[in-house]
Amino acid sequence: MSRVLFVVPPLVGHVNPTVGVAAELAARGHTVAWAGLPELVRPLAGPAAEVFPCAVAPGAEPGSAVRRPPELRGTAALKFLWEDFLVPLAEAMAPGVAAAVTDFEPDLLVVDQQALAGPLVAERLGLPWATSATTSAEFTGALDGMPLVEAWISGLLTDLRHRLGDPAGAADPRFSPHLVLAFTTAELAGPQADRQVCFVGPSIAGRPASTAFPWEWLDPVRATVLVTLGTANTDVGAAFLADGQTALRARSDRLQAVIVDPGCVLGEPAADPDVLVLPFVPQLQLLAHCSAVVCHAGHNTVCEALWHGVPLVVAPIRDDQPVVAGQVVAAGAGVRVRFGRSSADRLGQAVDMVLDDPGHRAAARRIAASFRAAGGAARAATQVERLLREVPQPSERRTR
Repeated sequence: MSRVLFVVPPLVGHVNPTVGVAAELAARGHTVAWAGLPELVRPLAGPAAEVFPCAVAPGAEPGSAVRRPPELRGTAALKFLWEDFLVPLAEAMAPGVAAAVTDFEPDLLVVDQQALAGPLVAERLGLPWATSATTSAEFTGALDGMPLVEAWISGLLTDLRHRLGDPAGAADPRFSPHLVLAFTTAELAGPQADRQVCFVGPSIAGRPASTAFPWEWLDPVRATVLVTLGTANTDVGAAFLADGQTALRARSDRLQAVIVDPGCVLGEPAADPDVLVLPFVPQLQLLAHCSAVVCHAGHNTVCEALWHGVPLVVAPIRDDQPVVAGQVVAAGAGVRVRFGRSSADRLGQAVDMVLDDPGHRAAARRIAASFRAAGGAARAATQVERLLREVPQPSERRTR
């Protein structure tokens, strides 16, 4: 049996997919541990999870993504992501990751794509590592046609490697040369011609539900539509959520709306027979009761909706969201609207389209079937075990 260290950033959506994989490996007899923020990891992985603490840079604490200037879009948002989040986070996490490796003595690291300290420390210490890709945007050619941006990111990574890793290393820390686990499928992301990506589908299992919900409020006669912008977009979401509330209330003869409002931008949580506004919901459980989802095209929300065969209205804001939204539309599983130019009329028409056109639901169900066939956490754990058999074990590495 082997020892596997999961290295994760302070982002719930990036920890969640790895929880099921870690649980599966533990059930098979392997010893697993985490390098990250204990106060973030333990509520998701369980209170008994062994977590080696890592520092985070100021502004990278859980939920801090909302502090990003709300007007940032496109390349400006990408620049902020790298210069103000990813690079400082890597530098802050590196000592904790190195200490975790020393204390835990793992045979292998499984590292989130945005926890760049993980692969660089592994490289410096001669350890193998696998990539956990919680979004497919990094390997879909999102930067095709932008060579200057690609060169700029490459320069940042080179500088990071000289500070944290092995200066002689050559692997891109976002893509393990050994194994890239993609928590999606080709039916949604499209085939990958340039990289060795293992599509395992969403890792849904093993996630506790800690949020109460008034299940008796749901009307079995009407469709239920969930509106959510995740937890990191409260700075820009007020107008969009208000438009969604107006649009869906106007259709109360045929549907109910559940609106997730973590920043309470719509006022205090409230419920009437047609619209329920809550700061948080048990999303996985609720999606089983939904007929459509209106969201920001966050990868986890999209995959969780499609896991349940639920079509989407996607309104991407920034980061990887435009790429994921494009995948949804290309797959036929939803309709895209422009976030910055939303209105109650446009949102209402888009919801009508995904509810009334059976093609969208059929496409969503086709992707759901591909997700379930891909194997999820169990398939990912099997791939990790395969890599463990292929790479040199610690005793072999020490003799080299």
